[in-house]
Amino acid sequence: MRLVILDNYDLASEWAAKYICNRIIQFKPGQDRYFTLGLPTGLPRNHPESYHSYMWNNFFKHIDIDPNNAHILDGNATDLQAECDAFEKKIKEAGGIDLFVGGIGPDGHIAFNEPGSSLVSRTRLKTLAMDTILANAKYFDGDLSKVPTMALTVGVGTVMDAREVMILITGAHKAFALYKAIEEGVNHMWTVSAFQQHPRTIFVCDEDATLELRVKTVKYFKGLMHVHNKLVDPLYSMKEGN
Repeated sequence: MRLVILDNYDLASEWAAKYICNRIIQFKPGQDRYFTLGLPTGLPRNHPESYHSYMWNNFFKHIDIDPNNAHILDGNATDLQAECDAFEKKIKEAGGIDLFVGGIGPDGHIAFNEPGSSLVSRTRLKTLAMDTILANAKYFDGDLSKVPTMALTVGVGTVMDAREVMILITGAHKAFALYKAIEEGVNHMWTVSAFQQHPRTIFVCDEDATLELRVKTVKYFKGLMHVHNKLVDPLYSMKEGN
């Protein structure tokens, strides 16, 4: 497990972006080799707060991706179980996930795998915890009645099957979750802790997120930054990658 600690949110984001860029280029993506995971809020695709809208506005429209290669769960599918099963099938057909990138909530949930979720769960419909609903209310003008109470999500087991997992954790409000993720044992009440058992997990965080960690832990991982920075420097280009 790697823990990469940067001074602030912007630097953590930049480091993660460079790492993802290098991994994609090293992966040498092709028509059938790049797979994107999304976690919808169950809203229509054209809703400004849907995950589909968010990903297109903040990522997909800025890169040269074929829309047919972007696979996002449809929270409005007629048969939600069939949608989840089809998504798992698409992952297998794509050869598995090379790099899964995600964040966590203050309660340590990864994707929408809320506290108490099975650590071997697969893609499914999940009821959202009140803390998650409250955290997302800001995207709906603070109106709780507009916030979805259920969502489709990849399972912890689905993510564990990825060849590599990157988890971004920033802010003091997620410091206790980071502590639970790396300094205590695996616990289904803190689903992010499952990735202690993944062979290639990388946590990227800012200083504020380390406030609950032991000083010795922080010092140890900061001492490895000269090694971690080699993962993003040099920054590769598609021309070099090919």
